[in-house]
Amino acid sequence: MKPVVFGMAGKALIDDERALFREADPAGYILFARNIADKTQLRALTDTLREVSGRENVPILIDQEGGRVARMKPPVWPEFPPWAAFDKLYEKAPVSAIEAARVNAKAIALTLAECGVTVDCLPLLDVRQPGASDVIGDRALGTEPMRVAALGRAVLDGMAEAGIMGIVKHIPGHGRAMVDSHKSLPRVVATTEELEIDLAPFKSLSGAPMAMTAHIVFEAWDSEHCATLSPTVIETVIRGQIGFDGLLFSDDLDMKALKGDRADLAAQAIAAGCDIALNCWARLDEMQATVEALDDISDVSRARLERAVAGIRLDADIGELDELVAKRDALLAVA
Repeated sequence: MKPVVFGMAGKALIDDERALFREADPAGYILFARNIADKTQLRALTDTLREVSGRENVPILIDQEGGRVARMKPPVWPEFPPWAAFDKLYEKAPVSAIEAARVNAKAIALTLAECGVTVDCLPLLDVRQPGASDVIGDRALGTEPMRVAALGRAVLDGMAEAGIMGIVKHIPGHGRAMVDSHKSLPRVVATTEELEIDLAPFKSLSGAPMAMTAHIVFEAWDSEHCATLSPTVIETVIRGQIGFDGLLFSDDLDMKALKGDRADLAAQAIAAGCDIALNCWARLDEMQATVEALDDISDVSRARLERAVAGIRLDADIGELDELVAKRDALLAVA
């Protein structure tokens, strides 16, 4: 098994992808809108990925957050609200906000389970800061660390109830970035004391099964490397200060925050301490080069992967969906 997650080009595997995936046995896969048409097609695709991998609980990732980040779209699937709505409710009714976040997350997870998707890249634990780039914006759970942690825990719990695993992101925090890391490399100049605010939600949820890094340079910790490629940030901050010992994914290595050959970046991310590199854009030559650049997954990372996927199941009852959505909407109406 190679420590990488790959994307695919279309709505079904082409022969070259199938051959590469069988040979390389990537740790998992990730889906985008280009891979999705309807429920029948999506379930067929995810079933194919399970068959190719030989693992029923293979991680099949998606960014199905709600709001402006949703790969599964109406009219086939429901539209889910941005997470800022739950932060707004928390101002008036914290207990109701936590319950609304839980049932919303479970509702999202039911739609994934029905189609065989096993991992959602949620929740964001980024503490939103005034004046920062809007790349996080209304995707955030708030500006107060303990509120973010409480709502984030509810999201993880709700998804787990439906047999879907969550990924906390973007560790150690994307809330201060002044530019969008999809477009350029953010540099954060906050002090170590100020950064305790960013770390707090991740510390509270350090037992989460999976996390995803931030392509951000934190001057206080490592002025030369972004977190994804920094042994100092990963070992000292993420594994050390935060205490996270789950499965650590890089963020997408094709984002413009990073420069250089993508296969080499994957190797750098693994060498820095990531367990799994994310190569999302399904370029066959690039994926083949990445396979050649990476050693097999380490025993430590394999053990983390096995722990992380242990709770995956695809037997949730989609019949609960309408009831969950109605309950969420009744709670959000308070705000």
